[in-house]
Amino acid sequence: MTPALSDILRGNFLSLAIPAPVESQGDFMTGKVAVIALLSLLAAQEAERGSQSRVWENAAIAALLRDAAATYGPDLLAVADTAAEDLSIPALDAANATLRRGLIALHEAVEAAGDLPRHRSIIALYGQMAQARRLDLPPLPAG
Repeated sequence: MTPALSDILRGNFLSLAIPAPVESQGDFMTGKVAVIALLSLLAAQEAERGSQSRVWENAAIAALLRDAAATYGPDLLAVADTAAEDLSIPALDAANATLRRGLIALHEAVEAAGDLPRHRSIIALYGQMAQARRLDLPPLPAG
């Protein structure tokens, strides 16, 4: 499961809003705050780039499915036409889930057919998708 941005932010809120018992102060609390800070930093990056990466990814998967439809079946066109009119993250994620299932099915068919050029294009897309969704960790403090 990939937690949604809103779930992460709600968890951060609850972790800070509920007072900790006295026995969990000190190093435990320092570690807890550090984890909350890291999650907040990653959530900020997701808020900044999340919609853009999903719109790009959905379009890229749809284009690959449309291109393969002549060889691997017109049902790929129906999947490729999955689009989110609503550009909210939940709507984009729902469309993305459908498109990814179509991509996985296509990849299985491509592997079964031994279609190496299309296999390579799918693998390249996976790499581009990972790069588009990359979140950057902060550098470790010197010490």
